[in-house]
Amino acid sequence: MMLRFVVTGTDTNIGKTVFSAALAHALGAGYWKPVQSGLEGETDSETVQRLGRIPSSRICPEAWRLNTPASPHLAARIDNVRIAPEALSPPSTQTSLIIEGAGGLLVPLTENEVFADVFARWQIPVILCAGTGLGTINHTLLSLEALRRRSIPVFGAVLIGDEQAETQAIIKKLGKVNCLGRLPLLDPLTPDTLAQAFNDHFDISCFQKGIH
Repeated sequence: MMLRFVVTGTDTNIGKTVFSAALAHALGAGYWKPVQSGLEGETDSETVQRLGRIPSSRICPEAWRLNTPASPHLAARIDNVRIAPEALSPPSTQTSLIIEGAGGLLVPLTENEVFADVFARWQIPVILCAGTGLGTINHTLLSLEALRRRSIPVFGAVLIGDEQAETQAIIKKLGKVNCLGRLPLLDPLTPDTLAQAFNDHFDISCFQKGIH
């Protein structure tokens, strides 16, 4: 079964790239980062390829690669590049596909559109990644509201960090969202430890069904 998921987060550096690598590995899926801001060091595509042991043939090239590590709208302006959101369309693949957004849902892609606007056009189920630290309940509930206000299908939420049972319970109840599992912070973070953590904390069959 060919599956497609959009992985987004409540904030930047929340762990969605690491989760994307784990999910892509578990599903034997490809990976696509539509816009990469900041090219110094390892890009998100390179991180996913390394941590998920994803063959290069399943890593789809970014639509835009911006040198400046900033919000895409600002990075594009500094790099003298014009991003055309209407031209963003998920690539055709022979496998399932994991699509990773940049930062949070309301990160500006241009001065007129945010990533959530593009997700609304695609209508691909979204997995929302959230941390487990202080403030995550507010950030997660606000993100869920932003998704639903645009009628974007929500597949579920993933928590990343130390276990906080009460946090997960209240997000599930107030957010009316399925909590798919929790990915612990890993040290060391390697392809092996990531694959094992995913197997220990997630039920792959719930992703393979593709719906909730």
